[in-house]
Amino acid sequence: MHILDIFHAHPTTFSFEFFPPKTDRASAELFESIVQLQALRPSFVSVTYGAGGSTRERTHDLVVRIQRETDLTAVSHLTCVCHSREELGAILDRYASSGIENILALGGDPPQNMANFDRSRDAFQFAEQLVRYVRSLTSVPAPRGFGIGVAGFPEGHPGTPNRLLEMDHLKRKVDAGADYICTQLFFSNPDFYDFRERCELAGIKVPILAGIMPITSRENMVRMAALALGARIPGRLQRAIQRCGEDPPAVARVGVHWATEQCRDLLDNQVRGIHFYTLNRSDATRQIYQNLGVKDSRALEARRRS
Repeated sequence: MHILDIFHAHPTTFSFEFFPPKTDRASAELFESIVQLQALRPSFVSVTYGAGGSTRERTHDLVVRIQRETDLTAVSHLTCVCHSREELGAILDRYASSGIENILALGGDPPQNMANFDRSRDAFQFAEQLVRYVRSLTSVPAPRGFGIGVAGFPEGHPGTPNRLLEMDHLKRKVDAGADYICTQLFFSNPDFYDFRERCELAGIKVPILAGIMPITSRENMVRMAALALGARIPGRLQRAIQRCGEDPPAVARVGVHWATEQCRDLLDNQVRGIHFYTLNRSDATRQIYQNLGVKDSRALEARRRS
């Protein structure tokens, strides 16, 4: 389903994100998690996209498998890094022929083993350029072209310390043809509300989805702070985790509780959508739904409307 149709059908969307597995065993485990999460009836699911051939192939394979073997709508990430215009066109042709109608267009980071990679060899250096290119492919898929999402940063983009300039960059991505914004993960809802207000002041009117990732372990907390470009872990959350001592299940319960309260508050404040970063596991996301007292996204949406 095209993302515009999803937003039209659902005043509040609930979506899940996965990353491509590195082994056959991990692939089987991930697909089992996807099948379990399918019961929660998400509005769509997305699959991340790394810089590097094998990872990219696994992204495509996973997206196509989701499209063919489940009832879910799949959104594939696509980055500018390490790509010529011809390569990007070929990838989009493959997606279109496989029935994939939506992508998340990102600037992307070079692979860790290519720290000195010369970005000038890429067809595009910025997500805005990629969005404009994808939007120009109006015949793939017909008739509206791909649904396109872009990233937003409630805590600020690390590459743009000037928050006013940051919003100008985001506005250009939307004006280039983006249909929605999906935010980086955050742990303090006021950061999201401030970001949403600044988008409104900048004239950005597309749906803004809030990125939520429950902490499931101490290691997970440290890793996500690094992967999420320095996401801030509030002192209250750190103190709560510290109280757990050497009790991993307790840490996971604290993380799920914090994420649950974030979701409850977001729904009370008319969030347009919640995007769960699942870390390829179903337990934490399913527990959040249970804590909210609903069995699936449709029930959650109905509660939000009332």
